[in-house]
Amino acid sequence: MARFGIGVPELLILGVVAIVPVAIVIFAVLVGRRARNFGYESTRAYLRAAPRSDAEKRDAVDLALKGLASCMLGLLFPPFVLVGLIPLFYGGRKVVYASMGLGLVDDGDQPDA
Repeated sequence: MARFGIGVPELLILGVVAIVPVAIVIFAVLVGRRARNFGYESTRAYLRAAPRSDAEKRDAVDLALKGLASCMLGLLFPPFVLVGLIPLFYGGRKVVYASMGLGLVDDGDQPDA
């Protein structure tokens, strides 16, 4: 009679699969806090807006680097690539917007821009 049990490989796979949804929820909570700190009405508005201040630009670079680090961790545990793509996309987009100077257009102090 054969015994069926959970071995180490199965535990590693289950652990990684369980971490992915938790990481996504943590990302949503942390970005929601940042959005409120910067004065945006919603997380979605914050993620879509071009950075207007130096603090927002630093935050965008930080977000992109965290996403890149998660994607690199995905080389060891492939599901982390999915977690890392979200902050990498939004952070990278904000960095590109800032480098193009698009944050100046959103500035309320410049009505002619």
